[in-house]
Amino acid sequence: MSEYNQILTQEDLLVTNAARDKIAALIGDTDGEASAVRIYVSGGGCSGMNYGMTFAEEAEEKDSVISDDKGFKVVVDPFALSFLGGAEVDYVDDGINATFVFNNVFQAVGGSGACGGCGGGAF
Repeated sequence: MSEYNQILTQEDLLVTNAARDKIAALIGDTDGEASAVRIYVSGGGCSGMNYGMTFAEEAEEKDSVISDDKGFKVVVDPFALSFLGGAEVDYVDDGINATFVFNNVFQAVGGSGACGGCGGGAF
């Protein structure tokens, strides 16, 4: 398998320091089973797309990659990247809830993020 095609810059996808620290800790907890996290996008109906992350062993040939100095990579396939251009991945821990948050995701594809009125709930 060849090396990744594209190195992502902060203009492509910004991963905040809080998110990087949490990703590094989570990957450290895998005892070497994962060296990367994959950001994915899936259809969410009228409420927009759903954004998430999962562990990955390595980047695929067509993935774009962010390499972190903490020893891990963030990999994104071309489909997900088309919905993430200019977005920010952050980690927020308010003492009650702790989660990764995807900000500015509509910058890449336009739209308001509002439901079109089909009766379905927001995600």
